[in-house]
Amino acid sequence: MADFFEIVELSNGDIGLRKANDTSEDMIVRIKFSAEAKENLKNNHIEVAHAMIEAGVNKVSELSGLDIEQEGIVTEPENIGVIH
Repeated sequence: MADFFEIVELSNGDIGLRKANDTSEDMIVRIKFSAEAKENLKNNHIEVAHAMIEAGVNKVSELSGLDIEQEGIVTEPENIGVIH
């Protein structure tokens, strides 16, 4: 059975990647944008973080020889801010 992951916005504004069934704030990856970066991105930092995580997953897949499907990464709203 494949693991599913979700991208979440944490209460401190960081963006994180975690296993979908993990409700803790322990993230596999955490991205933090400065206030200036968020402003320069016109608050599109979530989309940028999503693209960064997707690129990372693709690279891990390439380096490991694993076939990782993008459908395994979901983002949707929840209490700590799952993105979609």
